[in-house]
Amino acid sequence: MLLDHLQSKLDALKAQSLTRFTRVAETGTAPRQIVRGADGQARELLMFCSNDYLGLAAHPAIARALAEGADIYGGGSGASPLVSGHSRAHHDVEAQLADWFSPWIPQARAIGFCTGYMANLAVVATLGDAQAEIFSETLNHASLIDGTRLAKAKVTRYAHVDLQDLRTQLAASSARIKLIVTDAVFSMDGDIAPLPGLLALAEEFDAWLIVDDAHGLGVLGEGGAGSLEHFGLRSERLIVMGTLGKSAGLAGAFVVAHSTIIDYLLQAARNYIFSTASPPAVEHALLTSLALMRSAEGRARREHLIGLQARLRRGIEALLDRHPQLPWRLAASSTPIQPLIIGGNAEVMALAAALEQQGLRVPGIRPPTVPKGEARLRITLCATHTDDDVDRLVAALEACA
Repeated sequence: MLLDHLQSKLDALKAQSLTRFTRVAETGTAPRQIVRGADGQARELLMFCSNDYLGLAAHPAIARALAEGADIYGGGSGASPLVSGHSRAHHDVEAQLADWFSPWIPQARAIGFCTGYMANLAVVATLGDAQAEIFSETLNHASLIDGTRLAKAKVTRYAHVDLQDLRTQLAASSARIKLIVTDAVFSMDGDIAPLPGLLALAEEFDAWLIVDDAHGLGVLGEGGAGSLEHFGLRSERLIVMGTLGKSAGLAGAFVVAHSTIIDYLLQAARNYIFSTASPPAVEHALLTSLALMRSAEGRARREHLIGLQARLRRGIEALLDRHPQLPWRLAASSTPIQPLIIGGNAEVMALAAALEQQGLRVPGIRPPTVPKGEARLRITLCATHTDDDVDRLVAALEACA
């Protein structure tokens, strides 16, 4: 009965062009990667689908630091952080992150998690107790949504980047604790949340602002600290989650906030207490990654990335001008996430397949990840792409127009 039930669900997904499958990467994360597809054939593809925005995943200094960390600490951490898994490397990464964010969060302290998903579940579910009301952005990441499902708080959704809608809901709330929860950079659209307006509302209505800066860290701000630096915000009401598997090029995540909030997460966040700590070798390498992100090299990579974004947008906008019959639409985005909205599921997957035939990997994103009728190519740029790479993508899209 169960197998028949599941097979019927799989058949329904296939009929809607919603079937997913994994590819096998035979080489490391880089603009050019050897990938084995569903047909079993391995080929080199020009990749526009990685979140390695600064191109640090293959940086030689990080590879050396990872090997050095393995020499010092071996493999796994062996236990949860509160038992024996919290190494000197874990401690130093948290200290570095707290120092980095101290200009924007008074009395900043950081706590590490194995993944961004785990971190978001922890902060939303733990702080969203029965005395709280959570105000959740409509386009929040799945991990934030799942955090609200685990929370005991009342959950109210507000419309995408709609400050007036949020104001109305905050004004109507009688909750003792109010938590505004939002992505900083929305992962499927690439637009940036109006954080100054959100923080102003938090201050007006005695609320706290939880910001998922997974796609802003390393990319936004002159020094790469993300959305808080980008907007020049400072408040003890800010609670920020950042991932270390995107711009940082490795793995893991963190929450940084006022020290009292972090103290409470350490005592009460089940995702932290009952999970084995991340491998200390990775944490050791993260010290090198954080230094690179904050360095002149990191700044230069961000500047190059901004140039690539502008070049890509000019190329696609010119293409759309030449082919006004196309239903394609380039979403408004000033980040490395540049979505080209195609419309139908079958259409976007056919376009992605046609690009792959030309040697480019650009994934098609379909519901429920994005709204029905807004299936898209999620084009992501990395600092290790070149101008020629971007031009090749535009030319390949032109050939499919």
